[in-house]
Amino acid sequence: MRKEIFFLSFIMLVGISANYAYSQEVKLNTFQETAQIFVDKTISQNVTASITLQSTSIQDIRIPAELEQKIREDTRVKAIILTNQGQCILGVTDQSCIMINVERNFEDKGIFAIQDSTKEIAELYIDEINQAFDTDAKFHSVFLHSSDAVNKALETSGIISGKGMISAVYTMPMEDTYSMYEKISAILVPKTIRDGGGFYNVAQALSFEENSKMTFSLIPLNSKSLLQLKLSVDYPNIASTISEISPLEFLKIENLNRSDYFSSGSYPLNSIIQVVVLSPENTNVSDVKGNIVPTQIIDNEKIPTDITKEGWIFDPEEGQRIQGKYIFGEQISVSKEKLKFSLGGSQLQDIQFEKAEFDESIVVVIIITIVAISAAMFYLKGYKK
Repeated sequence: MRKEIFFLSFIMLVGISANYAYSQEVKLNTFQETAQIFVDKTISQNVTASITLQSTSIQDIRIPAELEQKIREDTRVKAIILTNQGQCILGVTDQSCIMINVERNFEDKGIFAIQDSTKEIAELYIDEINQAFDTDAKFHSVFLHSSDAVNKALETSGIISGKGMISAVYTMPMEDTYSMYEKISAILVPKTIRDGGGFYNVAQALSFEENSKMTFSLIPLNSKSLLQLKLSVDYPNIASTISEISPLEFLKIENLNRSDYFSSGSYPLNSIIQVVVLSPENTNVSDVKGNIVPTQIIDNEKIPTDITKEGWIFDPEEGQRIQGKYIFGEQISVSKEKLKFSLGGSQLQDIQFEKAEFDESIVVVIIITIVAISAAMFYLKGYKK
C-alpha cells in the first residue's frame, strides 16, 4: 500500500514540486505507457507480457466526465473492468465481461442480501457504461471473491479482487482481441496518442496473437480515477524453464520505441518497462546486459539518483519475488540485447548511495518516480483473471 500512498501524495504535491522539476527540465505527463513481463514460477507457471496505456486524466483516456465522477464518488464501487478474458469469473465461458466491483457491506446478512445489494449498485451504472464502450452487456451473476492467495503472492491491496470484494458480472458475446482493442482504443485513446506510436503500436501488433486478451479498468481514487487500457499475451507453462529474461522476446520486437507523444519535452518517467518474477525458491538477478541506474535508499525503497540516465532498478533484486524497472532517461529507444538479464548466478553488484538527507531534491525524485511506477504496479498487483 505504501506505493499507492505515494501515488496519491503526488496528486496533492505536484503543484508544489512543479517549479523544482521544471528547473531540472524534467516533466511528467498524466499519460504513461508501461510494458510488463510477469514470470510466474509459483502459481500458473505462465509468462504474461503486456502493454498498458494509463492515465489519471479523462483527456488522455476519454471516459465521460459525469460517469467517471459518479463512479468515483460512490464509496462502495472499487473498480470497473471490461475484458475479453475467456473466463473472467467461474461460470463464465467464452464471453466478454464487464465487471463492476463493489466492496461488501457487512450489514448485509446472508448470500441473497449480499447479491441483491451488489446488483442494486451495479444497475446504477451499467447502462452508461454500455453506452460509453458501445457494448450491450447483460446481467449474468454476482460473484463473491473468497480467496486472497494471488493478492498475498503479489502483495496486493485486493481492490480488484480479493476477500471482501464482490463483482456484479455482465456478459456479452466474445469478440476477438484485435477488433475489440481497435474499437475500444479508438473510443478511449485520442488520435494524437494513437498516432504517436511507441508502446501503442506494440500492443496493436500483439493483439493478433492467439493468446492475447484486452482489459480496460477504471479504479477510483480520491480526486481522480486511474484509467488503464491493457493488452496482454499469455505464454503457458514456460515459466519454470526460464533462467534468462529477455523482455522484448515476449513482446515480439527487436527494439522498443517510446511514443512520439513525448517528443515535445523531457519525460524520462512516462515510459517504463517492468519485470516481475515470482519464484518458489530464493533467486537473484545476475548478468545484466544493460545499465544499472545508481540509486539511494529512501524509506526502504530504491530511488534513482539521476532520472535522466537510462537503465535498470532492481528492487528487490533477490528473494522469492524480484522486480525490475527500466527507465529510458533521455533515450527514445532500447534494444532487445540491452534489456536481458539472468536469474541465479553471481549476485548483482548494485550501484547505490548512502541514505541522504530528506531534502527537497529527493522529495521531487521520489514523487516523480513513484507516480510512473506505482500506476503500473497498482494494476499488476490488483488484477486477477
